[in-house]
Amino acid sequence: MNLETIKAIIVEGQELLGRLEIVNREFRFESQERYVFVGIRQAGKSYLLYLRARQLLAEGHDIREMLFVNFDDERLIGFSAEDLDMLLRAHGALFDCRPILFLDEIQNVEGWERFVRRLANQKYRVYVTGSNAKMLSREIASTLGGRYVEQRVFPYSFPEFLAAHGVEVNATSLYGSGRAEIDRLLDEYFQWGGFPELVGYVGKRRWLNELYEKILLGDVIQRWGIRNEKALRLAMKRLAENIKNPTSYNRLANMVKATGVSTNATSIMDYVNACRDSCIIFPLENYASKFVEKETVKKHYFVDNGLLHIFLSDSDTALLENICAVTLHRRCSDDMEFELYFYNKEVELDFYIPAERRAIQASFSISDADTRQREVRALTTFHKLYGLDRAEIVTYSEETQIEADGLTIRVVPLAKWLLENT
Repeated sequence: MNLETIKAIIVEGQELLGRLEIVNREFRFESQERYVFVGIRQAGKSYLLYLRARQLLAEGHDIREMLFVNFDDERLIGFSAEDLDMLLRAHGALFDCRPILFLDEIQNVEGWERFVRRLANQKYRVYVTGSNAKMLSREIASTLGGRYVEQRVFPYSFPEFLAAHGVEVNATSLYGSGRAEIDRLLDEYFQWGGFPELVGYVGKRRWLNELYEKILLGDVIQRWGIRNEKALRLAMKRLAENIKNPTSYNRLANMVKATGVSTNATSIMDYVNACRDSCIIFPLENYASKFVEKETVKKHYFVDNGLLHIFLSDSDTALLENICAVTLHRRCSDDMEFELYFYNKEVELDFYIPAERRAIQASFSISDADTRQREVRALTTFHKLYGLDRAEIVTYSEETQIEADGLTIRVVPLAKWLLENT
């Protein structure tokens, strides 16, 4: 690796920090902490680095201290852990100051964790991002030795999405003249998700398709060495089409084989794990299952509604359940005590939070009497089995309260529910 190339990349990074327009995210940096940010590509991890660099500059740090490197840069293809020391040498050759390091998409460098641990030991201030959930594994956490704060990053929450469109939210927002704009933006967020770069972008489906292809080809197929690309693509399509249903690896393999494509349950499990590691999807376990079934029969949701939407045509019900799952999963990532499950035994329950004795059903509308009865029965039956302190049915626009079998069920419209839960 050429030292002059690294010098050029460092200077370009400083120039980038100087000219970017920064959109604030709902995140508060601790002043002396080091961070590892992990999440799907384009979720806004890099912008958190930019934001932090701007904050440090405003606090009096010099732009020459900033050592920003994006390891997606094609000039760094083949960059290895042994080359990482070159970053410090190149910066030292350019500037007579101790650098603050911003290392973007560092999962591209095998063995990166040993380097950033050494930086922490040497008291450097370091901020790291990656698009691979393995970066939050116990093995890497052990290597980092508690020297970094590990933080999941998701596409915009609904309040962040509104803020990015210049809409302020307060206690009266859903009741005044601004409600129409919130409803319009809710529809956009519901259909196309919250990736920051899509704000104001016209060709949303094309952008999402291109992002999915980049992740699938680069972060899944290439990184995992997957040869049966067709089986992988069909498995993801079938997961999207069955997002409301628990699906075993055997069943998913059979769905793929039904199209004439050869595969098996072991390969399907590898494909699903690869997509989970690339942060495209995340799993939920059945609260009622025994250990083995918990591991083999799960629901899988997409980390953003926009990615799910590109697979589906008649999608309102699936998108509503997915957006609820993402919102609750975000809370799981921020609070280790917050465990989230679905329930499938005596009845089907979309979401259960044991720590809060709270159950949630997602139903686009309960105006149909049969649908209303089914959703209420699921909650009341579960209440008799386990006891609930909170019971909710999230709809797209309906709001009421239902009393049934000693249980108060709150029916809440999606906009209000999202603002309350994010």
